[in-house]
Amino acid sequence: MEIRVLGCSGGVGAHLRTTTILLDQDVLIDAGTGVGDLSIDEMSAIRHIFLTHSHLDHIACVPLLVDTLFDRLRTPITVHAQEVTLNALRQHIFNNVIWPDFTRLPTAEKPVLRFETMHPGDIVTLGDRRIESIPVNHIVPGVGYRIETTGGVFAFSGDTTTNDSFWQVLNARDRLDILMVEAAFPNEESDLCRRSGHYCPQMLAADLTKLQHKPQVYISHNKPGAEQKIFAQCQQAIHSHDIHPLTGGVRFTL
Repeated sequence: MEIRVLGCSGGVGAHLRTTTILLDQDVLIDAGTGVGDLSIDEMSAIRHIFLTHSHLDHIACVPLLVDTLFDRLRTPITVHAQEVTLNALRQHIFNNVIWPDFTRLPTAEKPVLRFETMHPGDIVTLGDRRIESIPVNHIVPGVGYRIETTGGVFAFSGDTTTNDSFWQVLNARDRLDILMVEAAFPNEESDLCRRSGHYCPQMLAADLTKLQHKPQVYISHNKPGAEQKIFAQCQQAIHSHDIHPLTGGVRFTL
């Protein structure tokens, strides 16, 4: 499995894209602004999108992607997410006011977009990839994902703050090679992290001690302009695992 990080920033700006991770050529974990860096042919290969939650930086390119590919799609793109997340898309995006309802276009019988409810704990198998939804603690209902393939295991926290559920599920499985986990704000904004459902370095350090596996850990979702400060604070606080900054364009192979 190839993991291609198209976006991992907490905002936008020159060379910054919001959360978008491409698995092989056909699966997206979240669909933030990083989707826009794909060619149309690359977009055309996408068959599944797994959303962590409903916030705009993680869903922004779902409507644009489907619209761009409308004339090319012979089978629908499937969006997997919690029902509350899918309902947010139905009510606030694909509502024929903000964007056309592509779950009914070109016809209700043969749409270009379909929604599939995925509960925390569910596993979707696509080829040799097993994609497991794990509950996390965000200001809106959210999940992370654990993706297992024959070559290894990758996990992504999505947006979250202090919790036990994510770490308990990872510990209950027998392998973890790569972990991408957020640290959205520096320690000075710890109160904002608690109120908005994010980690700061100190809070992340405390939760990482719960993880029994020793994967390579990559820090994502930093506030634009504060990346160096956040990672320096992570280096000071985190002693349980090897950590690295995560940047768009990075590729991993498992």
